[in-house]
Amino acid sequence: MNDVWPHIWRTVVIYFAVLVIVRLMGKREIGQLSSFDFVVAIILAELAAIPMESHNIPIWHGIIPLVTLGILEVAFSYLTLINRPLRKILYGAPQIIIENGRLLKHEMRSSRYNLDDLLSQLREKGYPDIEDVEYAILEPSGRLSVIPKSQKRPVTPADLGISTPYEGLPTVLVMDGDVLEENLHQVNLSEAWLKEKLAERGLHPKSVLLATLNTKGQLLIDCQNDARARK
Repeated sequence: MNDVWPHIWRTVVIYFAVLVIVRLMGKREIGQLSSFDFVVAIILAELAAIPMESHNIPIWHGIIPLVTLGILEVAFSYLTLINRPLRKILYGAPQIIIENGRLLKHEMRSSRYNLDDLLSQLREKGYPDIEDVEYAILEPSGRLSVIPKSQKRPVTPADLGISTPYEGLPTVLVMDGDVLEENLHQVNLSEAWLKEKLAERGLHPKSVLLATLNTKGQLLIDCQNDARARK
């Protein structure tokens, strides 16, 4: 058992170190992996695995490269915010694959992007026919952005000249039994008001799984027992 504990505590330390570094790198690192980000992620994984597996390496010798890599990534991220040429070098630039409904073979060739990949991603976007596409743009992350022809786009209220009311986002007031006071303040309401509304339904905040207030002033409540009340 004594041989197990060193493995456990080294794993825990490296785990939290990697977690902090990834968080410092920003949400973009997870949500949109460019080629540069992908390389950083691979190196980060390798650097984290070495000190966890080898007891001959002091734990700090494993954390220092991780921290260094994190600092470099954050530094380059800030530099790319103000330096467009550097941003283009590190993260690449979008490439137009279809322009005005016409395939650009030279762009596909330069990005080594074949027709099978194109047709597959078009089908995933709901456009099985290239004739329906006005523009298709290959993003630096490898995702395909599709702009359909105007005749193939869904009809909107604006197309029909119909005015629509403002919808906005609902405000979460209670989550997992906890009252979110900062959200109450944003909508100029008090905790006393919320408890009064809940009491009218025979509820306590601790018995509420989720309570939201929409822009129409309706209070929607999901209780811990999955029952819903509506005002």
